[in-house]
Amino acid sequence: MRFEDIGEQLRTYRLESGLKADEIAARLGISRAALYRYEKGEVIKLDTVRRLAEMLQVSPLALLGIGVDYFSRVTSFHERLRHIEEEADSQLHLGGALGFAIASDGFFEILRSLWLEAANMAPDQVAARGAADQCLTLLAQRRLILGQRRPSIIAILSETAIRRLLADGICAGLPLSERRRAEARAAAVTEAENLANQMEQAPLGVQIGLLPEPEPINQAIIFRSRERGFVVGNPFPADAHPAWAQGIVSVTSADDALAVHQRVAEACWRQARKGMAAAQRLRSLIAEANPV
Repeated sequence: MRFEDIGEQLRTYRLESGLKADEIAARLGISRAALYRYEKGEVIKLDTVRRLAEMLQVSPLALLGIGVDYFSRVTSFHERLRHIEEEADSQLHLGGALGFAIASDGFFEILRSLWLEAANMAPDQVAARGAADQCLTLLAQRRLILGQRRPSIIAILSETAIRRLLADGICAGLPLSERRRAEARAAAVTEAENLANQMEQAPLGVQIGLLPEPEPINQAIIFRSRERGFVVGNPFPADAHPAWAQGIVSVTSADDALAVHQRVAEACWRQARKGMAAAQRLRSLIAEANPV
């Protein structure tokens, strides 16, 4: 376990707890600057790890990155993915309708627009806008990392999930005006067309399959690097607003978890449509959702 990894775990669980850095530092009797140095990988004593774990209501092993990590906040989920993606050479997405790594160039901007619109309609507008801004910052960092590392990507998407995406639009469930909801549906069509184009053109390092019913019950992402792999059990779609979405994310590097997820993903890949057949099927789903 590297101290940099402990620092990343600490930052992620701090975001998960909802506690501010000033509050944690005050309870520990240290400066906020010292806490930030721990998060950046400065050597930390085991007794400090124990005290932090007690304060954040997790086990010391969780801060050390041993076992399974659990997160319930979208913000901490993206923070953990950001750290994993800094070293990952490949990603394998199982289930869902859309992955952040294969979304169109315009996805981030429409997401920003809809998230901030929804924040203005929230009971606590300041908190909702703050959560959106924090999460958007993390997504921008992830976009930068993906652009720099260019990992190989395999995505096995669900027909059923794509039907829901086309029917409801992106950011389903958010309180949006009728005009904005229409924009969300139009954005969903744009994303589906972008996926169909990638299926046809097969850009270097990207493979996308379309899985017929039944859809996978559990969505997951398998990350691999030279040194290790991670399985992320993921309930949050790429457009999940941090102030509205609810779920529990699990992250583990256990060999048995990697093996069983890899086995299921390979079976799904064999069943999935690929290439031109997948693109044609996806375009038929778009046409069904938007009859002339």
